[in-house]
Amino acid sequence: MKNKNIIYPFTGIVGQEKMKKALVLNIINPLLGGVLIRGEKGTAKSTAVRALADLLPTRSQVEGCAFGCDPREPANMCSECLEKHENQKTFVEAFGRMKVVDLPVSATEDRVVGTLDIEYAIKKGEKKFEPGILAQANRNILYVDEVNLLDDHIVDVLLDSAAMGVNTIEREGVSFYHPSRFILVGTMNPEEGDLRPQLLDRFGMVVDVIGERNPEQRIHVIKNRLAYEKDKEAFAGQFVDDQQDLRERILKAKKLLEKVSYSDEMLEMAVKISIELNVDGHRADIAMIKTAMTIAAFKGQTEVAPADMLEAAELVLPHRLRRTPFEEGIFNFDKVEQIINDVGSAHNAVV
Repeated sequence: MKNKNIIYPFTGIVGQEKMKKALVLNIINPLLGGVLIRGEKGTAKSTAVRALADLLPTRSQVEGCAFGCDPREPANMCSECLEKHENQKTFVEAFGRMKVVDLPVSATEDRVVGTLDIEYAIKKGEKKFEPGILAQANRNILYVDEVNLLDDHIVDVLLDSAAMGVNTIEREGVSFYHPSRFILVGTMNPEEGDLRPQLLDRFGMVVDVIGERNPEQRIHVIKNRLAYEKDKEAFAGQFVDDQQDLRERILKAKKLLEKVSYSDEMLEMAVKISIELNVDGHRADIAMIKTAMTIAAFKGQTEVAPADMLEAAELVLPHRLRRTPFEEGIFNFDKVEQIINDVGSAHNAVV
């Protein structure tokens, strides 16, 4: 009997290179802030996110912990694990792969944040917490399809958790908190409504996707999909080596990332790009450098190059451009390239 649960292989997705790159970069460096993928129906948005499950690396975690705490990171532990750590109790270490955790658009607040049993707390004097989606999402990927259709109060909860890395639940004077550090990945069709600016700004990257316009590529898409539907196991088998190669590249990049450095020249490029494009705040500058470092690691480099800055700018800037009521913010890629070239030339002239 053939396995019906075989997911579409990530390396079997035709085209959409920018979307795939953004997702891979966030696996390599979970501190990049996640990614929002916007595009018309049928452009492999959901397929790509779900396909990540087969590429996610194995991680160390405390056995039996509902939040999958890292036994080597007391600063990000839940209260129970932290208490054990402070009392110098030995953790039983387990290994598990990161997961893609779905947050349905229809999810209630209790389902998302979890619930506290108030009656139990009053009778026993102890807190009894039933974990929700944010607990499952800790140290994993939190995926929201049709993120623009989320209720406002759920968006507020996501904003708080994304900003603080902690989920706090308060009921009848009883409170409980737990770590909730996740890679936020959202997909949406812009035709179905916009995303609240506060949530949009929380995404480290935004990628806009469209259907393939090249006839040969479109034919390739059709062939792959039909082959997958006919025999999922046989189709996935064609990409076993490619999947393994990509897994190994991701692991190597994760290890190399801490060795990647950047020069003052790269910092100057980041700030001049943000100033020239009238980007608000400093979040874009920081995101640009962090993303460029991750791109360099993925390429096997230990130093950020101008080309990495250019790639990073294309991912982290478009959704952060200042917009007026009468004018859409337009990402001027040529202008970014010119700034990078000018800064590089100025530094070379000084040298």
